[in-house]
Formats: sequence, C-alpha cells, structure tokens
Amino acid sequence: MKQLYTRWGRALDPAHILPEYPRPLLQRQSYINLNGYWEYAITRNFRRPKTFDGKILVPFSPESVLSGVGRQLQPDEYLWYRRSLPVDFGKLQAEFRLILHFGAVDQACLVYINGNEVTRHTGGYLPFSVDITQYCQKPGATDEDASAKQTETIDLLLAVRDLSDTSYHARGKQKLKRGGMFYTAQSGIWQTVWMEYVPAHYVEEVLSVPDLKHRTVQITVCSSSRLPVTVQIRRPALYQSDKESDIEALKAAQETIAEASGHTGQVIRLSLPIIRPWTCDEPYLYYITVTMGEDTVESYFALRDFTVEPDHNGIPRICLNGQPHFQNGVLDQGYWPDGLYTAPADAAYIFDITAMKNMGFNMLRKHIKIEPQRWYYHCDRLGMIVWQDMVNGGSSYKHWFVTYAATLFSRKKLWIPDSCLRLLSRVHREGRLEFVREMKATIRLLKGHPSIATWVLFNEGWGQFHARHITKIARTCDPSRLIDQASGWFDQSGGDLQSIHHYFFKLKFAPESRRATVLSEFGGYSMQIPEHSAYDKLYGYGTFKDAAGLQKAFKERMQKVQEQIPEGMCAGVYTQLSDVEEEVNGIFTYDREINKIAQP
Repeated sequence: MKQLYTRWGRALDPAHILPEYPRPLLQRQSYINLNGYWEYAITRNFRRPKTFDGKILVPFSPESVLSGVGRQLQPDEYLWYRRSLPVDFGKLQAEFRLILHFGAVDQACLVYINGNEVTRHTGGYLPFSVDITQYCQKPGATDEDASAKQTETIDLLLAVRDLSDTSYHARGKQKLKRGGMFYTAQSGIWQTVWMEYVPAHYVEEVLSVPDLKHRTVQITVCSSSRLPVTVQIRRPALYQSDKESDIEALKAAQETIAEASGHTGQVIRLSLPIIRPWTCDEPYLYYITVTMGEDTVESYFALRDFTVEPDHNGIPRICLNGQPHFQNGVLDQGYWPDGLYTAPADAAYIFDITAMKNMGFNMLRKHIKIEPQRWYYHCDRLGMIVWQDMVNGGSSYKHWFVTYAATLFSRKKLWIPDSCLRLLSRVHREGRLEFVREMKATIRLLKGHPSIATWVLFNEGWGQFHARHITKIARTCDPSRLIDQASGWFDQSGGDLQSIHHYFFKLKFAPESRRATVLSEFGGYSMQIPEHSAYDKLYGYGTFKDAAGLQKAFKERMQKVQEQIPEGMCAGVYTQLSDVEEEVNGIFTYDREINKIAQP
C-alpha cells in the first residue's frame, strides 16, 4: 500500500480540526469544539485500561493515517478514549445545561463522565447527545467547592466496540478484508465531538415544511418545555462564498420579511412576501431566527419541489419546481485516503461539490454513507442536488446471488421477490428492526436539507428486505421526496423510480406509466495513475491505459445518456467522483490531485 495524502491532510493543524459549527440547521452561539488529541487504548477485555497506548487525533478513526494510530480495530477488541472536559461552573450555577454531542461513533459505545455511565449508543452513522450537567462535579467535591472556581475539568471516557462486517449492523462499504468494491473498515469516533451550554429551557429542534405552491412555510419548534416562541424569516439570498465570514455577514445584512409567534410543539404558518425558488443555478436560502425565552437559534429552509409528473407524451419525468429537470449525477462514496470516512477539512467538501458542478453535474448520489451535516449544508447553499442512500447492513453477503446472478436476472427481466431473507442476508429480526429505526432517524436528521431530492432505500440487494413495506414507512416519514426503493436490481415495483444499474450489457429499457426511469449507476471506467494510486491492484468496469482513451469513452457514454432522455431517461449517476483504494474508476484520483477526465 502507498499512503496518499490530500492537500488538506498535508496542511492539517491539530489545534484546529474541523472547527466549523457542525449543525447548520440548528445553530446557536454557544459552541465548544472538542476535536484534537485524546488518549486512546485498545484492549482485549472490557475493562478500563490502567494506562493508555498514546494519543489519537479526534475525529479521525484509528485506522486512518491522520489519527496518528494506523491500526485496525478487530471485532473482539475494545477501543477506549479519554480526555478532560473544561466546565464553566459559573454557567451551571446560573442554571445553564451542558450538552455533549457526538457526530458519529462506529459502531457501539458507552460514555462515562467521572466514572459514571451517562449514555450508550449503537449505530455508527447517526449523531447522539447527552445532558451531562448533573455529572459535572469532581468525585468528592461539594457544590461550594465546585462554585469556588469558575472553570474546572471533568473526566470523559468512551468505550467503543465495532463488529464491522461480522454483524448485521449498518456498515456501508466497510470490510475487514478490504478489496475491490469494498474498503478499509474503520471504527470509533469519526465525526466532530462538541459541547454547548444551553438555558434551562432550550430549543431542541426546528422543523421547516416549505410550500412553494402556496407561498408559505410551516415551522415547528420542538422542546421539552411548553413555552412561547417567536419566528423571524429573513429575505432569501445566495450564500455561495467559500469564506464563512462572508456568509455570516450576508446573513446579518438580510432584513426580516416575515414574523410570527406561537408555542413549542405548535405548527406556526407564515406567508412569504418574497418568493425565490431554490434551483441548482440559484440556490436561494431563507434563514430563520427562533427565540424561546433565553434561547436563540438559527436555521434555514428553501422553496422547492421534487416530483414525478408526465410530460406532453405521457412519459413520467423528474421535475424540479414543476418543470422537467434531468438530474446529471455522480456516485459519491465520501472516502479520503488520509481521513477515510472523515474529510480532513471543510474545504475538502466544498472542493468535491464545486468540482462536480464545474464539470456540469447537478446531483451527487451519496452512496450508503451519511455525511456530517456540513456536507449537506454546502450542497444546500451551492445548488447541488443529493440522492441520499440508507446505509446497508445485514450478515455476510452472498455475492454469487446479489451481484452475479442478480445482474443476469436484471438483463432477462426476471422478477425476484425480496422475501428470500436468507439469500439477501437479512435473517436476523433484530437487524431488520434496527434498519427501520435507523432509516427513520436518518430521514428525521436530514429532511431539513433542501438539496435532498431522493431517499435510496436499498442498493443491489445488500441487506434488502420487504422493500414495499419499508417504502410505506419512508413515505410516512417524509412524503415530500422521491423514493428509489431498490437501486440496481431486486426491484419490487414500488417507489417513484425505475432504477437501473448498467455496467456490462447493452442497455435496454422501456418507460413505465407511473415511475420515472433513472440510470442510478453506470460507467465506472478505470485508469490507474501509479503516483496517485494507493494500491497496485485495479478494480473497475472497463480499463484504460491513457487519458485519451478514458476521456473518449467517458464522452461517448455521457452522450449516449443524453440521447436516451427523449426515450424516457430522467437521471444518470456516473461511477464515480474519485478513486477509492483499489477502485480506480474515479473522475478524480483518490488524493483529489488529478482530474482524469479533464487532464490533457
């Protein structure tokens, strides 16, 4: 293996790791970033280590080079983290609460404060939080002792276990024996850890339901307290600067155009006097300020609709704001050679998104991974449509069935029911229930982001089960977006899209009467550039030795997709944005240094 670095990884400052506010849909002034060096240890037994192995740079997983560890956690091992947390006892004496947030920890963990277990969480892709106020006291200290000093420290300990692909838990493309289309497994903390002080009564969530047709938005402010709230909406604007200071200045300059009052838990409906629909070319955002007692938070929304509607020939088309809109997309795995699941900088997200926009793409399919909310925020403000995959799980896949046989089934138009749970690696009832819980949580977490057009429930039969029933649940969670029920094969005739993967055979399709037809994966053309490749092995769907051959094939394939639009094709997703380990079929090399399609 050759260790590659991105430009952001090479310039990494351990004192300022991903310092940006991590939750743009619910932002307040109180923010303490806890990224940086922590102590770590790996043990065979579930027993707090007496000594630690060294330092790890959070939030990079121990398997990544940027973490400073570079070691694969095994399913029979435990990963421990420890650090001290600064606590302002003056704020706590003033009845503020201290909330500890984890962006994502893979897969299961227990959190201790001063030796006390405060929470536990399973699910390596979803955030969780815990109110640690009652634990903010050193062992043996009295209230008078605590208040004598304004700032003191407490002890945070985290115990993590990751069964990776040996279990039914969600795992995405991770595999302990990586290779081909599966990549290095990783574990532990891989998104920002942070704290915030909030008033005794505070806003927990702001839900926005925009309605372009009726020129309104419905706002629901969620809190455990029943209190009056005020909602103010600012004039819509474009927030496309690469400088966060410019964006903050623009937000502050926008005057209020609508205001209403109500109570927490109540739907507050506001009419909008200024209408600026969100499009890829003009991604207008409306910012919201919510005030509830002593708490003030900011959120945002956009006016846009994604629908499937018949064109003048009766062919179902994907529409944006009522108009047919071909979604020209790229498969995005979200991997980095130095940070693996974790981008080394916020600027790296912006690079990927803007690079694809500059090449003429208007959509990214986030492939069986959930990104930090900063990534979706940049898609929102830069005008990049997102198809969001649910993260696959299930026991070990039978690739002879879900890959090779399924490809032939698809070509011969043979329908295979997804009730064959053993062949689809979904025999564990606990795993099926967990998938439903995590799907609901994923939709709840991300549905406020206007860039998301489609929920992709299952991919190529990996852990698929009862897709028609799962589609009904997803539709209940979010009736405003399209659903790709089964991307690739094992189609159960539900959802909004007839979703085709095309790599090998001649493409044949016929438009349906209800669902839009999409090419949800195609291409995958490979070219290895040795000095920018991590491995000697090569994986892809058609290999080229030089840029001229690759570019010719890419151009011809993209042209063919365009020619299929009149026949009923509504979207295309080229594989893929960047190389990942052995899979060198990216537009960019793994280190994001070479655009193989654009190079001379």
